[in-house]
Amino acid sequence: MKKDKTEIEEITDQLIKFRDERNWEQFHNSKDLALALSIEAAELNELFLWKAAEDVNVEKLKEELADVFIFAFLLARKHKLNIRNIMMKKIAVNEKKYPAEKTRSTARKYNEL
Repeated sequence: MKKDKTEIEEITDQLIKFRDERNWEQFHNSKDLALALSIEAAELNELFLWKAAEDVNVEKLKEELADVFIFAFLLARKHKLNIRNIMMKKIAVNEKKYPAEKTRSTARKYNEL
């Protein structure tokens, strides 16, 4: 019996369906997906440029954040990476680098603690 798909798998499957219906896989090599991810992240940053954080247009924030996720999910699928697993591993690494008792209420990097 096959397990139910996670929400991330369902979303990624929909992205792949959308991509394949347009024959765009040919453009989705790792380099270009990484570049697209970086560009979309820059567009996300642009929403905050020259204004207070609370003044961001939330609808545009949703759109740009979705674009970031889209390219991140596609890049993960391209390399057969399990998003949940790599995120949980990174959280565990960060918990060691940034122990709560040393990092509470500070923005210092791990090498400055």
